[in-house]
Amino acid sequence: MTTAKININTINDVKNFVNIVTKCDYDVDIISGRYAIDAKSIMGIFSLDLSKELTLNIHSDACDDFLAEIGEYIVK
Repeated sequence: MTTAKININTINDVKNFVNIVTKCDYDVDIISGRYAIDAKSIMGIFSLDLSKELTLNIHSDACDDFLAEIGEYIVK
């Protein structure tokens, strides 16, 4: 499993992020506090507090292409 910190601030960011994640063959979860939601669920993401940094759990170790594709959302 791979973990990354992300920020998704706008409605367009959420839509673009979900479009990227839905192409993945593996599971991707977003953790915010005590809540864990499927990153492929646009409604689930909108239920989170997007003003805070989110934790992304990618259930794959071979996800370098995915990380490169979501690079604009990763907190450096």
